[in-house]
Formats: sequence, C-alpha cells, structure tokens
Amino acid sequence: MSTLIEGRTGPWEIVIGLEVHAQVISEAKLFSGAATSFGAEPNSQVSPVDAGMPGMLPVINRHCVEQAVKTGLGINATVNTLSIFDRKNYFYPDLPQGYQISQYTRPIVSGGHLDIEVEGAAKRIGITRLHLEQDAGKSLHDQHPTLTYVDLNRSGIALMEIVSEPDLRSSEEAAAYLRKLRSILRYLETCDGNMEEGSLRCDANVSVRKPGEPFGTRCEIKNVNSVRFVALAIDYEARRQVELIEEGGQVQQETRLFDSGRGITRPMRSKEHAHDYRYFPDPDLLPLELDPAFIESVRQAMPELPDARRRRYVERFGLTPYDAEVLVAEKETAAYFEAVAKGRDAKQAANWVTGELFGALNKLDRAIAHSPVSAASLGELLDLIADDTISGKIAKDVFLAMLDSGESAKAIVEKKGLRQVTDSGAIEQAVDAVLAANQDKVAEYKSGKDKLFGFFVGQAMKATGGKANPALLNDILRKKLS
Repeated sequence: MSTLIEGRTGPWEIVIGLEVHAQVISEAKLFSGAATSFGAEPNSQVSPVDAGMPGMLPVINRHCVEQAVKTGLGINATVNTLSIFDRKNYFYPDLPQGYQISQYTRPIVSGGHLDIEVEGAAKRIGITRLHLEQDAGKSLHDQHPTLTYVDLNRSGIALMEIVSEPDLRSSEEAAAYLRKLRSILRYLETCDGNMEEGSLRCDANVSVRKPGEPFGTRCEIKNVNSVRFVALAIDYEARRQVELIEEGGQVQQETRLFDSGRGITRPMRSKEHAHDYRYFPDPDLLPLELDPAFIESVRQAMPELPDARRRRYVERFGLTPYDAEVLVAEKETAAYFEAVAKGRDAKQAANWVTGELFGALNKLDRAIAHSPVSAASLGELLDLIADDTISGKIAKDVFLAMLDSGESAKAIVEKKGLRQVTDSGAIEQAVDAVLAANQDKVAEYKSGKDKLFGFFVGQAMKATGGKANPALLNDILRKKLS
C-alpha cells in the first residue's frame, strides 16, 4: 500500500529499505567461546578475542553458521556455498580491535523475499542479502556526568544483518515487513526478536521522490527498537524531507537518530560509504565453504513457517484468512491454539482463543506463554460445551472464574452448580409458567409480534437460573406458542 505525501508541489512517494540486525540465538559468540546471556555483570562475558588482545585468533562458531543458513532458507533466499569474512575498519571506544568482522563482497545468503499484506493487499518485498557479523560493545554515557563507560559483553556476539530491497512504500508496509520477519525468526528459533533487549534492531533508509522519478537522497535512521517507533520515524523523516525540498533545500545523505520522546529524527553524522570502512578480507579467517549436503540437512529440519501454517489453518480447519493470520503471527499462539483445537471444533477453538482469551490477556497485560488458563484447561471448557454440560453463555462465566481462581472448568461447574438443564420436562414446566404469567404478551405474539419470542426466552432462562439448554428451550417454546 503506497502512501503518498501531499506537499505544496503535489504528491510525493516514500521509498524505504530496512536493515535488520538480528542477534543469533547461540550460547557462544561468533568467533569465541564467551557466553552471550542477557543482563550479565558488565565485562563478565569477554574473552581475549572479544577484547582485541594481540595474537588472539577468531574461530568460527558452527552453530551460528547453521542459524544463518536456516534463516536464509526461511526468507526464500539462496545460501551461498562460498562466503568470505571481511574487516570493516572504523574507530570507536567500544570496538577494541579497531575493526568489525563482517561480510561485504561475498555474504553467506543472497536474494530472497517476504510476502506481506497491508489492508488486504498482498505485496512481495525483495531481500538483498543476509550476512553474518560480530556486534560491537556498548558505550554507557548516563552513569557519570563526565565519563563514558564501556561494556564489552556484547563484543563479538553473532548478528545476522538482513537487508531489504527499497521496495517498501509506506510506514505500514515497513511495519508489516518487520513483524513478518520477526515472526519467521522466532519460528526458526534463530533470533528471539526481543527489540526491548536489543536482540533485534532496525535501521530504516528513507527517501522521497515524485512518483515515477529516480530515487532521491536517502537518510538512514539508526537502531530503532520497536515496530511502532520504526513507523513513526519513517513518517516523520519523510515529511521532513518533503518540506525541506519544497522550501528549496537539499536532503543530505546522513545518519539520523529517532528521538521517541519528541517523535522526531535528528542528525547523528554524515553517512559513510563502503570505501570509508576500507573493507578487505580478514587474513585470520579462511573463506567459509558449505557442503550442499549440509545445507540440505538444515532444510530438511526446518519447522513449518507462518505462511504454510496459515494456509493449513484455512484449508484444513476452515478458518478465515484473518483469524488464521492472527493465530500464526506468534509461534506460541499457534502452539496454544493447536493444543486447544486438537480433537475439537477448530472454529470454536479459534473464536475462544482470539476472543475471550486474547481479551483477558490484554487486560492482564500478559503474553500467551504466561496465560493463567492453559491450553488443556481451555480445551476442557470447550468439551463441557460440546457434551451439553454447560451452555456457551455459562461457559463465559466459567472462563472468568478460571482466570480468577486457577481452578479447572469441571471443578467450577460442580462447585457452583452450573450444569445445564437438559431435562425436557423441567424446561417445559418453566415455559408453561412463563406463558401463563404473560397471557397478554402471548396474544400479542400470536397476532404477529414475532420479536416477543426473545422476551419469552429470557423469562424462561431466568426461571431456570440461566441453565436451560438453549436449543431445547427454543424448540419447546416454539411448539407451545404455535
């Protein structure tokens, strides 16, 4: 969905490309055996390799390579049997070697695409490359008024940089792409996608142009740490560029930061070009050669990914494409749904998960992994509806009690005496009493006021304490009124 910005000189088109840095799920770093756990004491997970000590040689982590291969296959890309590690040279206090080991000329993965959907419109977004690189350390500026501290725990952690083509044309498309990519990474278990902890970071390249004209000068917005902020940063930056050009100025190619508090981007530094980094092949690392059999073994072990699972939900379970999309967006949600739906009515299971459960979790501000009602417990509740132990209406009350108490559905039904009345004689007796007490309304109904049927249902339900089987009650009431 292309979003045009209306300026004084007519419409402008936004052109967006995203560079996503995904931290590889691995217990060790890319070129050392140092640990990678989040939140450790500063500088407690640093090997001599990570600290740039003289004479220390990097050794490639096979698991990180496998994770990159798996991700490449997951984004419909080509895994290259030969790739090369390069040194990207720049100076910064948290980069002890004075260079970052990355890939430039020959990445491990090239090509690929993701299919996104925005407001019902499908679009394919090209992916240029995925390369492996090591992260830098972290500079801490806010712990002392005049000093900067350096924590090297992140130094050497494996990252996958996934670079899209400039195919995105709106902040909505960018957000959809980022959510889709994060979902795939989580399904693959190659990155946890936690943007708050920095294990997934996004750089957005934004430019504007008149529709049909060549690309304009782009600005890169660095290290945005939420999907919502990516969208806000793109919208602000695009509008800033349009206003600048229409006022007679020129967009300067530069790196900018997004100030989430003020909702603006601000300049950080002029944008570097590849030659500024003086890339050259790392002399300490041999070219990485992958056996096609190794790549195929990774392919064979791939899990079912969101698009395939969505198609299965629509084709096998008869779910709507929208419900299927909601359920497959997160791996944990899909697993929960499938556990509830196993051996049961899948449409009913989907309605309960996306309705009552999601509503409750939203109020409690909890993820589905920490739901107070387990998939097995919700499944038990649906079984009680299926065998007519309780009605769907009563089930909603039971569900609320399950949330509060943690008790099982069966225990709550028995304790509160909520079993549905299925004795036709008892229901008929209640119906007769209601009709006898409302002869005037019976006469009105028979004269053509059909809407009064709902009144009789409500009165009969009230008389049975809300426990009458709705289908049986309706059937008896219709026969009596006819």
